[in-house]
This record gives sequence, structure tokens and C-alpha cells, in this order.
Amino acid sequence: MATLSLKPGQRFTLPDWHINNNQITSNSERQQSASHLIRQEGRTLRNETNNQTKWDEQDNRTRLEDRIDSVDKWRAALAKCLADVDCEIDSLAQMKEEAERALQATNLNLDVAIECLTLREKRTAIDLVNDRVHDELHKEVEVIEGVRKALQQKISEAFEQLCLLQETRQQLNLDHRNKMETLEIDRTCLSLNINSPNISYKPNPTRVPPGTTSVEQWFQFSQYNKDRAEAEIKASTQLRDAIALTIAQTNNELEAQRVATEFAFRKRMREFEKALSDLRWQEKNTKEEIAEMEDDIRRLEEDLRDKQTHLKLVHTRLETRTYRPNVDLCRDQVQYGLTDEVYQLEGTIAALKQKLAQLHDALDALYKNLARIEEDIRYKTNSLFLDTKCMDTRRKLTVPAEKYVPEMDTFNRTTNRNLSELKSRQLELA
Repeated sequence: MATLSLKPGQRFTLPDWHINNNQITSNSERQQSASHLIRQEGRTLRNETNNQTKWDEQDNRTRLEDRIDSVDKWRAALAKCLADVDCEIDSLAQMKEEAERALQATNLNLDVAIECLTLREKRTAIDLVNDRVHDELHKEVEVIEGVRKALQQKISEAFEQLCLLQETRQQLNLDHRNKMETLEIDRTCLSLNINSPNISYKPNPTRVPPGTTSVEQWFQFSQYNKDRAEAEIKASTQLRDAIALTIAQTNNELEAQRVATEFAFRKRMREFEKALSDLRWQEKNTKEEIAEMEDDIRRLEEDLRDKQTHLKLVHTRLETRTYRPNVDLCRDQVQYGLTDEVYQLEGTIAALKQKLAQLHDALDALYKNLARIEEDIRYKTNSLFLDTKCMDTRRKLTVPAEKYVPEMDTFNRTTNRNLSELKSRQLELA
């Protein structure tokens, strides 16, 4: 007979089974309620975090845009300052070169003044005087030295200012490059989004890098660079004006002194010409007087010889009449007349000899004076030649070098004017 097999194990009662079902149902409902609550909280959190993330990203994007605008404004301001500094450097360098050219140009003035002083040292005898020309030439040398000193000082100041401008430019350029790099970085950050391929986690991204500055320090640094650049530009502009004024003043001083010196030269040359004219007139008169004196001496000597012949005649008559015989040897009127004639002739001859001696003395004095006049003419001619050569040398100061043709004939060492004077004198003598 078949038997019923039973599964071994714990046996539950029906109430237990119902209780178990109820527990499962209760737990399931409770878990579902808890899950629903958590899901609702999760949705709320997701919405809130999404909004927060979106607004945070938007706020930071706005901050980036504002920061980019600020940096770009400073970049533009620094770029303008940099351009102004470059322009000022070029302007100051040109003004410095102009001052250097003006300084170099004074070499010619100094050389000409020294050459004129050296030439005038060749004057001889009484003409070697410290006249107005000598004083004006020494004053011209002093003026030139003062001008050179003033120009050299301005050139040194311009060099120092150029160094300051270059230093300012380097600082501006560095700050400008930093701003450009910052703009590139911030614009790159602004262009990033969640779909960008090059975003990733970074180690300790919230760290503060060494050398980080505050916004106030950043602003003060750029403001300092800008203010310094503007200050250096202002100082450079004032220096350029001062250099231009110095060049104008020194040119006026040199020109005024040149005019004064050449006026003194012309006045002195007129004095030499007048003195030469007077001396040549005196030379002509002295030579005429010498010729007349020599003619008078010849006539006086002829008269003296004639008187001596007459004296011989009288002496012969008297001596011959001493041979009259006996009583005829008497002191008659003829004897008295011949005796008086002897005394008269002797007095006349003595007077003639005395006057002849005076004439010879006067003739010697005339010859000495003529020699002195001719010697002084040589001195004056030499001095006038030297001053004429000085004036010809000074033409370098007013005539361009390419158009300068010396009036001095260096082979014959005379001027065209002196040549014409020599020819005219030869014609007069002929």
C-alpha cells in the first residue's frame, strides 16, 4: 500500500502565513513610500544643483567677461602709452641728433676763430696790438666754449632721459605682454563649456599660486606704469622744448658774436686802408720833397762852387796887386773893394756851407722818415693781408662748404684785391 511522503522541515501555521504576507506588503509599501520621498528629494536636489551650477557658471562667465573688459581696457591704455613713448623716444632722439649736429657745427666756428687768432699773431712791430678785433675774437672763443658746454649739457640730459624712456618702455611692454597673455587665457576660459574636449580634473585646482596679487595691487601696478610713462613723456617734451630753445639761443649768440667780430674786422681793415692811404700819400710827398731837396742841394753846391771860384778870383787879384812897385802899392779903393769882397764871399760861403749842412741833415731825416714810412707800409700791408685772409676764412661760417671758393691765392699768398692794387700802383709809377 502506498504511503504519503512528507518534506522534512519547519512547519508554519496559517496565521503565520498571513502575518508574513501582511509584513511583506507593509514593508513593500513602506519602502516604496521611502523611495518615493527620496526620489522627490533627489529631483529637487537635481533641479536645485542644476540651477545653482548653471547660475554659478553664468555668473563666472559674466565675471570673466567683465575681467576681460577691464584687462582689455588696460591693454589698450598701455598700448597707447607704449605708442606715445615710442613716438617720444623718436622725437627726443631726433632732437638729440640735432643738438649733436649743432655741437659739431661749433667745431668750425672754433677752428675759424683760432685760425684767425693764429694768423693775426703774424702781425709785426707796432701792428701787433690788442685791438678791438683781438678782443672780439677772444670773446668769440669764450662764446663758442659756452655754447659747446650748454649743448653738451642738453645732450647729456637727453641721453639720460632716453634711458629713462627706454626703461619705462620696457616696463610698459612687459605689462602689455602680460595683459595680452592674460586676455588670451581668460578668453580661452570663456570659450570653454561642458562639451569642450580638453576639460578634465586637475590636482588641487583651488590652490593659491605663489606670487598671487590682489586686484588692488594689480590696478596700482598698471596705474603706476601708466603714470610713470606719462610723467616721463611730459619731462621729455619739456626737455625737447628746452633743447630747441638752447639751440636757437646758441645759434643767435654765435651769429651775434660773428657779426660783431666781422664788424670789428671790417672797421679795423678800413683803419688799415686809411692808414695805408695816408702813408702812401706821405710816401709820395716825401719822395717829392726828397727830389726837390736833392735838386736844391745840387744848386746850392753849384752856387758854393761858383762863390769859391769868385773867392779865388778875388784872392788872385789881391795877391797879384801886392806886386805893385814902390809907392803904387797903396790902399786904394780897389784894395778896399777887393778886401770887402773877400769878406763878403767868405761870409757867403760859410752861410752856404751851413745851409748845405742843414739841407743834408734834412735830407737824411727825409730818407729816414721815408724808410720808416715804407717799413710801416709793409707792416700795414701785411696786417691788412692777414685780416683779409681772416675774413676770407670766416666766409666758411656763412657760405656752404660745397660753394665755398677761397678768395685767397695760396700760391702767390695774396688776395685778388691786393693784386689789383699792385697793378694800379705799377701803372702810376710807369
